[in-house]
Amino acid sequence: MKYEIKTYGDEVLRNKAVPVKEVTDEIRELASDMLQTMYLAEGVGLAAEQIGRTEAICVIDVPPDCIEPKYREQNIEMPLVLINPVVSEPEGKNKGKEGCLSFPGLYAEVVRAESVSVEYTDINNQKKKIRVSGFVARAVQHEVDHLNGILFPDRLSPSQKVLTASKVKKIKSETMRKKEK
Repeated sequence: MKYEIKTYGDEVLRNKAVPVKEVTDEIRELASDMLQTMYLAEGVGLAAEQIGRTEAICVIDVPPDCIEPKYREQNIEMPLVLINPVVSEPEGKNKGKEGCLSFPGLYAEVVRAESVSVEYTDINNQKKKIRVSGFVARAVQHEVDHLNGILFPDRLSPSQKVLTASKVKKIKSETMRKKEK
C-alpha cells in the first residue's frame, strides 16, 4: 500500500514518535509499505510521521553509488528498517546538501556528524547497533530527527534559513490549501 507523503505545514511532522512495543506482522507490513512509498517518491529515507503515523520507525535505502568509496567497506545491508532508533557517538562534522520528501523541491546545506552509531530493533525483533558514516550517517540522522519532530530546515544556519524562507513558506501554503479542499 502506498501512503500519501505529508508535506510541511501538516502538524503530524512535528509529532514525537511513540516507541514500538513489539515488532508484529502489522509493523513489518508498515515497514514494507513505507519502503514502497519511499521508492515511488524516489527518496532514500522515510519516517513514519511523514505518512501520518506515529510509530518510531524509519526506513532508509541509500543506493550503492551514493555511498562514498571510503565507506563502502562498512557493508551496511540496505534497506535499513530502524525501529526505535537511537543515534549516539557522533564524530566529526560534514556539511552536505539535503532534501526531504516533506519539503518538495527544497535543498540546502546542512551540517551533520560525519559518523554516528545507531541502536535499533530490526524487523525480526533483534536489537542491533551499527556504525555508519558519510551519506548513510546523514540519512540516519535526518530520519531519526523526523521521529523527534525535528525537520531539516530546523538544522539550517541562519543565512540558509533566510535563503530558503520563501520556498518553505510556499510549501506550507500549498499544504494548507490542500487541507482546505
